[in-house]
Amino acid sequence: MYTCSDLKKGLKLMIDGEPHVIAGFDFTKPGKGQALYKCKLRNMITGALFDRTYRSGENFEPAPLEERDMQYLYQDETGYVFMDNKSYEQISLSEETLGDDRYFLVDNMEVKILMFGELGIGITLPNFVTLRVTMAEPWVKGDTAAGNNKPATVETGYNLQVPSFVEEGILIQIDTRTGEYVTRVKE
Repeated sequence: MYTCSDLKKGLKLMIDGEPHVIAGFDFTKPGKGQALYKCKLRNMITGALFDRTYRSGENFEPAPLEERDMQYLYQDETGYVFMDNKSYEQISLSEETLGDDRYFLVDNMEVKILMFGELGIGITLPNFVTLRVTMAEPWVKGDTAAGNNKPATVETGYNLQVPSFVEEGILIQIDTRTGEYVTRVKE
């Protein structure tokens, strides 16, 4: 069990039977009376954000979450399908659950899926992914007003800014945490 003194940003708790993560946290100690812990909580299943205030002395149940190593297989009408590396069970995650992380998924990629019981509620990607550029606007020599960056699209449909020397058909490395170009990759 957690107490109020354990509360901090990123802590995962069970509230009203569902897992929540603390998205924001503020501690106040009025002149008299108990200390107040103001928390901004995000429901990890629905994504709803709300505020709650707790007084010192309250207890909280930790969320029973588990991270499983899985492999991305394919996308179909049910969503994005992943296979557990140990049990070979398959689960499907929706586009809403994945958010922008779906743009960095490559067939057979090893990822970690955050599980609440048998429900997949989050994903942790590798820090870097290598993707092929499918569209890059030609760069005009002398066009330095944009700081030598130009828009490009990779094979998954993700759009980003790349240096002017990046052309269609080459492989680039993208940081999945920021979504930014890192470097060219030699084939």
